[in-house]
Amino acid sequence: MRIVLLTQYYRPEMGAPQSRLFEMLRGLKALGAEVSVVTALPNYPEGRIFKDFRGRFALREERDGIALLRFWLYASNSRRTLPRILSMLSFSFTALFAWRFCRQKQPDLLVVESPPLTLALTAWLLAKASGARMVTNVSDLWPLSALELGALSRGTLYRALERLERFVYRRSAGILGQSQEIVTYIRERGFGQTFLFRNGVDYARFRSLEPAADQGSRKVVYAGLLGVAQGILGLCRALDFRELGLEFHIYGAGAEKEELEAYLAEHPERGIYYGGVLQREEIPGVLVQHHAALIPLTKNIYGAVPSKIYEAMAAGLPILFSGEGEGARIVAENDLGWVNRPGDLAALKENFARLAEADLAAMRSRCRHMAATAFNRPVQVQALHRFLEAL
Repeated sequence: MRIVLLTQYYRPEMGAPQSRLFEMLRGLKALGAEVSVVTALPNYPEGRIFKDFRGRFALREERDGIALLRFWLYASNSRRTLPRILSMLSFSFTALFAWRFCRQKQPDLLVVESPPLTLALTAWLLAKASGARMVTNVSDLWPLSALELGALSRGTLYRALERLERFVYRRSAGILGQSQEIVTYIRERGFGQTFLFRNGVDYARFRSLEPAADQGSRKVVYAGLLGVAQGILGLCRALDFRELGLEFHIYGAGAEKEELEAYLAEHPERGIYYGGVLQREEIPGVLVQHHAALIPLTKNIYGAVPSKIYEAMAAGLPILFSGEGEGARIVAENDLGWVNRPGDLAALKENFARLAEADLAAMRSRCRHMAATAFNRPVQVQALHRFLEAL
């Protein structure tokens, strides 16, 4: 089985999609699939093409034993809608120049990561040019997610994107969804051949690591994107963690990074610490040095389940989930931590108080058990391989 992945986001960028897609390809390759990638010049989350990749339109390379073809895009991490749309559209256009690469690889399947939704249109054209069947991997439901985040309003553009969404689904041989909500949404609209492929976690990376000693102030960790949707800066301004008897350790990058660093420099007394950006290989060792993980969302995005949930489970960290939807249900129904509605700081403070007093041993054990069984990525990749072979 030969597979070409088309995605705007890929290593060496840091982030949930980048890690998930790399692990997926690595797992499929280990099961005998031939895998290649068409992607953008790395730029995320800084919003600027990385130094070693500037001044190029296209670049062929091999990374982790996988052939990659990269193309230029208009890079931006602006909070404004127009620059983000231009970034998505630019790569959707430049990726069309991968038609010769795709024909050389002769893929059976061309898997496209959505969003951006416009990239799926590019994938359809590349699939037709190379004789492949298109598989759409839906990480966020566009344009619904953009509507919920306030980036779009119901109007002409929204309706056009809905038509594009239906066009893409109709022409997909298979549709992967990273949450049950996404899969249900797609099925309810009459599109078959769906498959639930959660982010999950490679539990083997965490299995041998010892948890942090439960002495002194308990340490809460956040490792991920520092953006508006996460609201970490707002939480730091609203909560004094030293007053709560806790420490809050932050890792990551994004649009709020510089403002967050400036705020913490001015308020060193609040028990909040910024540790920079973590490389993928560092994440397990850093997470297990803490006692709990904070996973906040400022708004509910239908279908979104933060991948940080699965890594926290694997590290044996009880989860403080500030949000709604499927992520909240996973935490609550499996008794993996505490949940509050997004933006409810009073409830979040109560959950921090519960953390400060809780017996963590049983909760840690449940977290690790779920990571090793229900949400173990290698097990899910095996099931995905069977689904793709059947296509």
